[in-house]
Amino acid sequence: MVSLGCPKALVDSEQILTQLRAEGYVISPSYNDADMVVVNTCGFIDAAVAESLDAIGEALKENGKVIVTGCLGARSDVVLEAHPQVLAVTGPHAAAEVMAAVHRHLPRPHDPFESLIPPQGVKLTPKHYAYLKISEGCNHRCTFCIIPSLRGDLVSRPVGEVMQEAENLVKAGVRELLVISQDTSAYGVDVRYRSGFWGGRPLRTRMTELAKALGELGVWVRLHYVYPYPHVDEVIPLMAEGKILPYLDVPFQHASPRILRAMKRPGDVEGTLARIRRWREVCPEIAIRSTFIAGFPGETEADFELLLDFLREAELDRVGCFAYSPVEGATANALPGAVPEEVKQDRVAQLMALQAEISAAKLQRKIGKTLTVLVDEVDEEGAVGRSKADAPEIDGLVFIEGGVGLQPGDFVEVEIVDADEHDLWGRAV
Repeated sequence: MVSLGCPKALVDSEQILTQLRAEGYVISPSYNDADMVVVNTCGFIDAAVAESLDAIGEALKENGKVIVTGCLGARSDVVLEAHPQVLAVTGPHAAAEVMAAVHRHLPRPHDPFESLIPPQGVKLTPKHYAYLKISEGCNHRCTFCIIPSLRGDLVSRPVGEVMQEAENLVKAGVRELLVISQDTSAYGVDVRYRSGFWGGRPLRTRMTELAKALGELGVWVRLHYVYPYPHVDEVIPLMAEGKILPYLDVPFQHASPRILRAMKRPGDVEGTLARIRRWREVCPEIAIRSTFIAGFPGETEADFELLLDFLREAELDRVGCFAYSPVEGATANALPGAVPEEVKQDRVAQLMALQAEISAAKLQRKIGKTLTVLVDEVDEEGAVGRSKADAPEIDGLVFIEGGVGLQPGDFVEVEIVDADEHDLWGRAV
């Protein structure tokens, strides 16, 4: 299995691997020892398309028998034009179609050995954290995005099924659940927030109720990909009460009202700043992560300055930025005023330099404080972990001195002694 792209694609890979193992297939760590390769692709931006096509080509060269799935698979013509010899092409969240292709080209073993599959399924993350995908697809039509055409409209998973998976993960030793989807705050909209059942009691299919229930499991719960609907305000008290992590990942995308309208995103920038202030009043510990696009068609220097002004005022904790990519199928490609590539890259660099200053100042204020840290790695020099403000892969790290006997998955109290633009250093107390 070659898994590319975002955590949502990673969950798709986990589901495919789980089904393969359930049916008795053995997963090989190398091309040479495998009878077949499944490549789960990304197709969100041009660079991801190129990476996916390269991965398919490598798998064909090293093994020869390849099934393609994932977001790029939704554009099968692109895959087949580059690699017509692949055995099958399916789109995203298509475990059944992938298994059907596997069955055609590599019939399942006679004895499935189902008892070898752990209740939580096969996971590609470390044992102490896992992604919990609660829905597929998206109802929004942001002009820069083709996710709805790749993954379809919103389809929420039954809340009881989500909670059962979460319980299985916690019982297996997971200490942090990272809630993901295309639009986490829209969870349940497609089923009109109908009630399901968990532990014999009714539970609404809705983000707030789900967050409360997950908060009862005694592990860290982190919310990702939260579109800024008004009801997002309801989860902030849960953070203040310690039910879920004081962390909110909200992709604001821009701060120029004109550009936001062109993106078909919420354009009330002053209202957004006011909400951020209210969130911090309710939960002073909250860490806010966001992503932004620089160089969107029609973006002027004045628009970009509005974005920088927003960052200065909002003082977000974690920020990512990427240059607008005219991915095939995005309606924004038809907008006038394409920004030259060198200008895009310069604006990305400016934005990230400003954010580095903001981040460095915020992290300096943590020196002398004691933080709860979840240990990710341990070596002879010490341990590396993450605070409540840090999601794996995308945010900062905490480097820990001492802590003899620590293991990945342990929680430890750490006194912070130093900081830079992204990371913290401390000693176990």
